[in-house]
Amino acid sequence: MAKQKAEKTGKGHKYDASNISVLEGLEPVRKRPGMYIGSTGPEGLHHLVKEIFDNSRDEAMAGEANEVEIVLLPGDVVRVADNGRGIPVSIHPKTKVSALETVMTTLHAGGKFDQDSYKISGGLHGVGASVVNALSEWATVRVHRDGGVHSQEYDRGVRRSKVREVGKSKKNGTIVTFKADHQIFSETVYDWNKLVRHMREQAYLVKGFRVRLIDARESEFGPKDDADAVFWFSELGIEAPSQSFYFEGGLYSLVKFLNIHESPIHKHIFYVEKDYVDEATKKNITIEIGLQYIDDISSHEITFANNTSTPEGGTHLTGFRTALTRAVNDYAKKNNLAKGDGGESFTGDDVREGLTAVISVKLPDPQFEGQTKAKLGSMEAQSATQTIFSEAFALYLEENPEDGRAIISKSVLAMRARKAAKAAKDSVLRKGALEGMTLPGKLADCQSKSAEESELFIVEGDSAGGSAKGGRDRRMQAILPLRGKILNVERARLDKMLGSEQVKNIIIALGTAIGDVFDVTKLRYHKLIIATDADVDGAHIRTLLLTLFYRHFRPLIDGGYIYIAQPPLYKIVKGKDARYAYTEDGKTEVLKEMGVDARDVEKDDVEEKTEEEAQVEAEVEVKEGVKKVNVRIQRYKGLGEMNAKELWETTMDPERRILKQITVEDASLADETFDMLMGSEVAPRKLFIQTHAKMATLDV
Repeated sequence: MAKQKAEKTGKGHKYDASNISVLEGLEPVRKRPGMYIGSTGPEGLHHLVKEIFDNSRDEAMAGEANEVEIVLLPGDVVRVADNGRGIPVSIHPKTKVSALETVMTTLHAGGKFDQDSYKISGGLHGVGASVVNALSEWATVRVHRDGGVHSQEYDRGVRRSKVREVGKSKKNGTIVTFKADHQIFSETVYDWNKLVRHMREQAYLVKGFRVRLIDARESEFGPKDDADAVFWFSELGIEAPSQSFYFEGGLYSLVKFLNIHESPIHKHIFYVEKDYVDEATKKNITIEIGLQYIDDISSHEITFANNTSTPEGGTHLTGFRTALTRAVNDYAKKNNLAKGDGGESFTGDDVREGLTAVISVKLPDPQFEGQTKAKLGSMEAQSATQTIFSEAFALYLEENPEDGRAIISKSVLAMRARKAAKAAKDSVLRKGALEGMTLPGKLADCQSKSAEESELFIVEGDSAGGSAKGGRDRRMQAILPLRGKILNVERARLDKMLGSEQVKNIIIALGTAIGDVFDVTKLRYHKLIIATDADVDGAHIRTLLLTLFYRHFRPLIDGGYIYIAQPPLYKIVKGKDARYAYTEDGKTEVLKEMGVDARDVEKDDVEEKTEEEAQVEAEVEVKEGVKKVNVRIQRYKGLGEMNAKELWETTMDPERRILKQITVEDASLADETFDMLMGSEVAPRKLFIQTHAKMATLDV
C-alpha cells in the first residue's frame, strides 16, 4: 500500500487529518463562550442566571410550576430553585446515563425538543443548563422528584460522580447552584438591579408565577453545600434584602407599570390575549399585546417571543406595526378625523409617537436569529400578530371613541411636527451644515481621516477644552467643548433641536445627520467620549448628552461607539512619586502603597486655596522611620483644573485611561431618571428626591 502523503499549505506547513480538532462534550462552549452567551463580559455573566431561570419559567409556562427563587450567595455563587416537576433522573435510553447528567453535560439535550413536555418554551437549542455548567467553576443540581432527592456535582462541566440519591422529599422541583468561572469571565460580580429588572419583567409575562430574589451576598452564610439544606433558601430565615413579584394582569399590568410616571393621553389601556391557528403550519400561536399612548414624542415598543426578550424585534413587531398603522388610518378616515390635513395618511412614525406597547407571542418551535435570541424570524408570528391585533384594536377604537379621538389627535400632531421638522432640516441641508461642509468653529478636529481610529472628546466648558486641546494626540483625537448645558431633548422635536447651536454642533461634528436621513456609516469618529466634571453640573450635562444619543442616535449606542471618561478624583504626590486615584478607596490604597496611613490625613491638615485655583491640597507630615516626608493631595473638582499633561496622563492616553462603554441599558436608565426629574409630573420627582436626599453630596 502506498504511503499517504501529508498535505501542505501554501506556506509549506503540514496540514492533514491530525490537524483537525475534535472538541468533545462541553469543550466547544469553553473554547468559544461568546457563541453561546454573547460575551464574557457583564451581559454574558448575567445570561447564565437567565438561562437557568428560563428553565424554571418554562415549567411555569407549561403549568407545572408557580414559584421560583433566585439567591445570590457569598463568593459570587447563584442558587435557583423552582417547584416544577424536577429534571428526570432515570437512565436515558440513548446516552445510557441519568437524564439529569445528559441535560447538564450534553449540548442540544433537553425537554424543549419534546413537544409533549413543553408545547411552548423560550429554549430553542437545548443548550442552556449545559452551557451554564460548562462555564461554571463548579455546579450542583439537586432534584426533588418521586419522593426522593437526587444530586450530582460538576467541575467546569465535568461530573464528579454519578447521580446519587441523597435523601427523601415530599416536594417536586429542581435546585441549581453554580459559581461562574473566573477563567472565563473577567468579572463575576452580579448586578442586583439588573436581575431585579429582568425578573420583574418575567413575572409580568407569566400570570400567577411568583418570582423571588434574595441578595444574601453579605450574609454570614456557611459552606456552599449548606445552600441545599432546604428546598427554599428563604426557609433558613437569613436576614437579607429581597424582592418578590407576582402579577395576575399580564401585559396590562406591565404597561401600567411602564407608564407609572408618565401622562397618558387616553383613559383605557388596550389589552388583548388570544390564540391563533396558522393555516399553513397548523401551529397554535398565542398573542398578547398591551398598549397606551402617553404625552411624549418617542415610542417604547418591547417585544417577547416565548417570554424571551427580542430587543431587535422581528416578525411579531413587523406584524404589529403594520396593523397599527392601518388601523389608525382606517379609523381616522372612517370618522373624518384628519380632514384638516388634506386627507394625507399617517406614516408608521406618526402613529407610534408617544406609544408604549408590549408585544408577546408564544408559539411552538420558534425560529430565532442566534443563540442569544435577539430577533424572531418565524413568519407565522407576523400574520398571527397582524390578524389578532387588527381585529382587537379596531374593536377597541369603536368601543372607546374618546380614546380613539385622543390617539388620532396625537398622530395628527406628530404628522404636522414631522412636516415642520422636514422643512427645518431641508433648510439646514440646503446650507450644507449637516453635510459636513462647515464644521463647528469650536471643534478642534483630528488629522486622521479614518473613523476607525478617530476619537471625539465632548468636554464641558472652554477651560477643559483648552487643556484637552493642549494634551491630546492631534493625529487621532478631536475636541468639542460645550458651553453650559445643552438643550433638554426629552420633549424637543427635530425642528427645535436644529435651532439649538450646541445640539447642531454635535450633529455636524458626528457627520451622520439626523432623523430619517441618519446614516451611521458616515460617522466621523468611532469613539465618542463624554468627559464632564465629577460634580452635579457635570452629571446633569452627561445625562442630557446620554438622553440625546438615546432618543436620536440609538444606533451609536447599539454599535458601542459611546463612552464616558473616568477622570481621577485625586493626584497624590510624595517626593518625586506622583499617582492618581479615581475613588476614595483608591486614594486610601495609593497612600498605603506610599507607606502613608490615610488616618494621618486629617481634615484639620487641609488648607483650601482660593476659588480661582479651585483645588484642595494637604501638606501632611508623616513619620517614616526617623525622618519626615511631605505628601501632597490634590482633589480635582473639574477637568479644567488639570493642565494638558495631567489630562493626557489620566483621561486621554489610550494606554492608561479608564473608559466606560455605554450600553442601551445605561442610556435608557439615564433617560428614565431624567424624564422623572425634568418631566411635568411633580409626584415622582418629589418621591425620588425624598428617597435619595441622604445620598446627595453637597458642594457648597
